[in-house]
Amino acid sequence: ASFLLLCFRTSLVASLILGLLLQPPLTQLSIVTQPNIVLLMADDLGIGDVGCYGNDSIRTPNIDGLAKEGVKLTQHIAAAPLCTPSRAAFLTGRYPLRSGMDAINNYRVIFWNGGSGGLPPNETTFAKILQQQGYSTGLIGKWHQGVNCESRNDHCHHPLNHGFDYFYGMPFTLISDCLPTETPEMDRAFRRKLWLSTQMIGLVTLTAALGRLTGLILVRWKMVTCLVGLSLLFFISWFSSYGFVRYWNCIMMRNHEVTEQPMVTDRTTSLILRESISFIERNKHKPFLLFVSFLHSHTPLLTTEKFLGRSSHGLYGDNVEEMDWMVGQVLDAIDKEGLKNTTLVYFASDHGGWLERQEGRRQLGGWNGKYRGGKAMGGWEGGIRVPGIFRWPGVLPAGTVIDEPTSLMDIYPTVVHLAGGVLPQDRVIDGRDLMPLLRGTVEHSEHEFLFHYCGIHLHAVRWHQKDSGAIWKAHYVTPVFHPLGAGACYDTGVCPCFGEGVTHHDPPLLFDLSRDPSEAKPLSADTEPHFDPVIRKIGRAIEEHRRTLTPVPEQLSLYNIVWKPWLQPCCGTFPFCWCDREGDN
Repeated sequence: ASFLLLCFRTSLVASLILGLLLQPPLTQLSIVTQPNIVLLMADDLGIGDVGCYGNDSIRTPNIDGLAKEGVKLTQHIAAAPLCTPSRAAFLTGRYPLRSGMDAINNYRVIFWNGGSGGLPPNETTFAKILQQQGYSTGLIGKWHQGVNCESRNDHCHHPLNHGFDYFYGMPFTLISDCLPTETPEMDRAFRRKLWLSTQMIGLVTLTAALGRLTGLILVRWKMVTCLVGLSLLFFISWFSSYGFVRYWNCIMMRNHEVTEQPMVTDRTTSLILRESISFIERNKHKPFLLFVSFLHSHTPLLTTEKFLGRSSHGLYGDNVEEMDWMVGQVLDAIDKEGLKNTTLVYFASDHGGWLERQEGRRQLGGWNGKYRGGKAMGGWEGGIRVPGIFRWPGVLPAGTVIDEPTSLMDIYPTVVHLAGGVLPQDRVIDGRDLMPLLRGTVEHSEHEFLFHYCGIHLHAVRWHQKDSGAIWKAHYVTPVFHPLGAGACYDTGVCPCFGEGVTHHDPPLLFDLSRDPSEAKPLSADTEPHFDPVIRKIGRAIEEHRRTLTPVPEQLSLYNIVWKPWLQPCCGTFPFCWCDREGDN
């Protein structure tokens, strides 16, 4: 009996030892638990503006530190070259035209808080899935995905209707109109036409009135009265919106409540930082998702006095360096709460830098390094290749650089899987889970093809030929730069997607980005033996991709983007919308 007991104990100990030996390492265990997730997104930041991506004159030590401690992606691609569609794709893991969030016209972003377009309520964001998995979810900063659908308080497009438990920030986007001292930015050319039309109608009315008084023109007073009424009606119809942009669009909200109308820009940066840190402190005892959507580095480049004049790149450089400091403050808050090893941190920009944004000799937009093109250009790399950095100590190998095609849409399946959620099965998800690639368990990205849209127009396609290492990119449409060879559309300020401002290519322009990342030397059938097979392969991929598209309501249609007074968020009794509840506090 004693011998049997001894054998039993020996086998039990051996089993325990074997179990411990076979147990996965600590890094594997931490995958099973739900990590905190902090997503940091810059606005209009160029890939060439960051130190770890080659900039040696703008100081970004905190962003560079993330790259040293984590994984840097060198071919991280936005799904669109402008704010609204790019962020819609980021939130849903789907090309923006699948949700109707890409434009059929020249109005390619949400234009008013009082518009009816926005991220459809039937779209499932990663925040909504993480919320269902028990996460506390917060969005601090820029939204730009719409607010209301049919009434001022239905909040159908609002962050709280898309899975966020807490929201503090701008439902719109920062624009120069938010500063009374700056030149108006929003729809500048159209506003000039409206002013001109108003003056012409006023001139006709005044001429008719003077002619009637002097008897030089035979016109009835009834006609003069109608002209006066028409002039006033026309003026009021457009000035009621464009004349008060600062009050209608430049507002701050906490959840559903408007807290500043118009926003007090002097304290915006400090409030966004305070809210970000406060969210971490409030939710440190349970898994949380924090999306910090910076207003930096979008014009008018709100920069506190502490950072003015610090960089060698003027106001834009000052603004980027301040954003880097804010990144550092958020990371310090994570460290202070002892959450560094249980938190996945991600940093990116929503699209490339705005090359055309200038005031006189001042460059107010970003730099895209060696990559051609910039913001609003759907095909060229400079408009869509952005910084992409992940840090998760003990799980992701530090100091790793990955040169594989990845997308902002990949964040969706990545964080959903980390939270233990399940991807929606009733729709196409274009993103791919990045964890195997980030951890080094696979060599290549799951993306074989990426489609580059400008509005609803397909401008280019990327094919990652994994067996050869080639990254082919075919351009079917490119913008016409002005002046010729300038590299941007300086005449209009933003390159168009269609019409006379673009060139169609048949056969398409073909580049191998693995050899020519600057897209400087297009290949041809004479210079590239694989030209015809590559173009045929990409053509078949486009056909397959288009078969997955289904018609959806256009969220950026002219009707949806126009300002509607009955949808305007207002902290008073409309139209008397003015408040400063932060100042009152």
